[in-house]
Amino acid sequence: MSQTQSSAPAPGGVLIVGSITADLTTFSSRLPARGETILGDDFTLVLGGKGANQAVAAGLAGGNAHMVGCVGTDLFSELVTGGLRDAGVHIDHVRTVPGPTGIAHIRVDDSGENDIVMVPLANSSLSEEQIDTAFDELGATCRVLLTQLEIPWALTQYAIRKANAAGLTVVLDPAPAATLDEAIWPLVDIVTPNETEASILTGIAVVDEASAIEAGRWFTARGATSALITMAAAGAVLVTADAVEHFDSIQVDAVDTTAAGDAFAGYLGASLADGYDVTDAIRRAIAAGALTVTRRGASPSLPHRTEVDALAAGHAGAVR
Repeated sequence: MSQTQSSAPAPGGVLIVGSITADLTTFSSRLPARGETILGDDFTLVLGGKGANQAVAAGLAGGNAHMVGCVGTDLFSELVTGGLRDAGVHIDHVRTVPGPTGIAHIRVDDSGENDIVMVPLANSSLSEEQIDTAFDELGATCRVLLTQLEIPWALTQYAIRKANAAGLTVVLDPAPAATLDEAIWPLVDIVTPNETEASILTGIAVVDEASAIEAGRWFTARGATSALITMAAAGAVLVTADAVEHFDSIQVDAVDTTAAGDAFAGYLGASLADGYDVTDAIRRAIAAGALTVTRRGASPSLPHRTEVDALAAGHAGAVR
């Protein structure tokens, strides 16, 4: 059975193939040591999953966002599908499968840092047939594919190959980081690892701008059109085969870094689909990520385009 939200697809759409979870988040002054129990300060239960978060961000950015994924038949199902609908995300291609919805257990400390255990559950039921159906219906009207690594890698590869064949701009968020088949890189237009993910994927310790550029060139040498390495407060670098651009961060007081990367990816994808050039799309994505870390939670922390565009306008020159 599929969740449905009737609306005709429009040009400039963003197709998001990825995970959908219910996020159970605890907040405490510090994270417990191994074997230790501590008292926390707060708890939230909201829509999450890298795929769903990016879809929500794309929807809030004004994009025509279409989610492709799976949810279960448990009490979390309506929570997550409702969260997608509320953000304006089309969920015609979100399939309900028997069993529990995916779960992410997130712990956040007072510095805003987090750790996460994600259990795929219903996400493991995503299939090539489901992806085929989505591309058959939407491939001609979508311009961008957003995908990540919280679904089986074989399906991420499959979606990338379908998108490349259909002429979509492929944006791969390689998180959680894992060793990938190098044959996929020539099919990727923009890969968006943070410094940790770039280090794992390339074997290059990304600790500053120079090492980020070196890591970016690792991706482009293997065929990726561009690598956009994000480095939190140190900004980001965009590396192509023949150029490098550095983007300054927007300084904010971080409360919770959960979903900052998803805000970045969702706004990047929606902006590219709407016709922004790459530089302006990245500026907009940086503003979205900056606003996200000032709020608690995953999808509830994702900002609306009015505040993102206002913040981005104030930092329009922050690129070199």
